Amino acid sequence: MKFAINREQLLKPLQQVAAVVERRQTLPVLSNVLLEVADGKLSLTGTDLELEFVAKLILEGDIQDGETTVPARKLVDICKSLPAEADIRFESDGERLLLKSGRSRFTLSTLPANEFPNLEEETVGNTFEIPPATLRQLIDRTAFSMAQQDVRYYLNGMLFELGGGKVRTVATDGHRLAMCDAEVTGLTETSQVILPRKGVMELARMLGDAAGDVRVTVGKNHVRVVAGEMTFTSKLVDGKFPEYDRVVPKNSQRLILADRETLKQALSRVAILSNEKYRGIRIQLADGSFSIQANNPEQEEAEEEVSVDYNGGELEIGFNVSYLLDVMNTLQGDVVEISLGDSNSSALVVDPSWRNAIYVVMPMRL
Repeated sequence: MKFAINREQLLKPLQQVAAVVERRQTLPVLSNVLLEVADGKLSLTGTDLELEFVAKLILEGDIQDGETTVPARKLVDICKSLPAEADIRFESDGERLLLKSGRSRFTLSTLPANEFPNLEEETVGNTFEIPPATLRQLIDRTAFSMAQQDVRYYLNGMLFELGGGKVRTVATDGHRLAMCDAEVTGLTETSQVILPRKGVMELARMLGDAAGDVRVTVGKNHVRVVAGEMTFTSKLVDGKFPEYDRVVPKNSQRLILADRETLKQALSRVAILSNEKYRGIRIQLADGSFSIQANNPEQEEAEEEVSVDYNGGELEIGFNVSYLLDVMNTLQGDVVEISLGDSNSSALVVDPSWRNAIYVVMPMRL
């Protein structure tokens, strides 16, 4: 195997591919990135057996086909340390890979390419095309609500629900829920799949650089996303997502309209003196007024009052302030709409200027 490539052309795709590679692996080859040269292209592949990233780059000049695997992190670090716009020459030499650039020379150990695992040759299923910005928005508006290391493993990921001309993403950790919709033409088949947390995060990173529509294929066991010369494949979580519709409040009588930035700043200040473990705050509603209070075991207290558009009578209710702040930080509009029932019912939060996303936050007993 032999080829030369510019550092700038190689570095970004290599970093994306290496991002899925775990540092500590039971199989040594899983710490490596697969390099394949064929048909005038260099293919880079990284996997952790759950996710797989493939990037293809066009090569020019003197090329010899071949394949091998080299340590992913070391290759990334070498490329990062070289000067900008440097040309790097790769040449395999038995069980070693030689890298030369200017006066720099590196020799990396390799492992055979035939030991490198392949997630799945072809993913067959529900296929659609979607602008990368739309798919990224579906992820960004809901990802913060995913659980982390929950024993209910199906919550450690994001539900993708397809059908009826739209894609819906849903994430919940059992205490709050985020849901976002986007219309997609030509999507008639219905399906529900759960993408694991790491897959969601790596997909969002990949979409940041994508140009032109991306092609998404949702199979029985895998999701595959093709964006230009990048291909992302992820195994799906084998489990049943909760019936999220049941926790969305349907007819909350109390409606509050507030300036989002003002409310966010008030919540941030009160949060400073909330209980560090439980993060509980007390909200007292009166006509035109939204009062927020917090205290902690050191007997410290904070109180803020925000003017709001509200005339539904008095109500006292408790919330985890971190959950409310996460929603305020995700919303984009100037105004936030909060619907409440009684002191035991969940809050429904939306941006009245963009109702494609809704957020549900469960109350706390204080």
